[in-house]
Amino acid sequence: MFEKAADKKNEKITTVIFDLDGTLLNTLEDLAAAVNYALAACSMPPRTINEVRQFVGNGIRKLMIRAVPQGEENPAFEKAFDCFKRYYGEHCNDATRAYDGIPELLQELKKSGYALAIVSNKIDSAVRDLNAKYFPQVEVAIGDRENLKRKPEPDSVYLALKELGRTKEEAVYVGDSDVDLQTAKNAGLPCISVLWGFRDKEFLIEQGADTFAKTPMEILGILARMNQ
Repeated sequence: MFEKAADKKNEKITTVIFDLDGTLLNTLEDLAAAVNYALAACSMPPRTINEVRQFVGNGIRKLMIRAVPQGEENPAFEKAFDCFKRYYGEHCNDATRAYDGIPELLQELKKSGYALAIVSNKIDSAVRDLNAKYFPQVEVAIGDRENLKRKPEPDSVYLALKELGRTKEEAVYVGDSDVDLQTAKNAGLPCISVLWGFRDKEFLIEQGADTFAKTPMEILGILARMNQ
């Protein structure tokens, strides 16, 4: 049912913490559109959607640092970044959608008694808005907040666990990127890497991934095995 699950025994998993972009939501088209709108407004060359795919994962400022020629050293960087933020704020739901099978997965997890959270490097207000719109099953949603270190630092994961009233020993992290793998490692959680997101399997293996889900519903089987 799944490619590989962790061999080591864990405490019983009661809590699933998800990344957002590339894991629960396909946001790539809207992110790429905002990037290229901002670049065009500053007379900078556009980026392909595959380039933007590689740029995401560390928050929107890092996304634009990677997209803008010479990054923050470019005299027009702040103008481009502000333009991106304004445009994306107005158009973040134009093409964004939940990946096929995600609503059904969350419903099954909720029905089975799992506590659910989202931890993302996307700006906090957007994370909460998107959670309310798409994922009513998820109890806690945490994005990039002032005075909270963003992923791969574990602070936002620990805050989610605190708000859920759960411990790291009973939690698993689900994400699509190297940032998610490092976040899980830093937080002391096992990680399930999904294969429908922004990174491919070969890259994830190079980053140390060893537990993979090809489809959302395969996560149920992986959790069942972890809890044997």
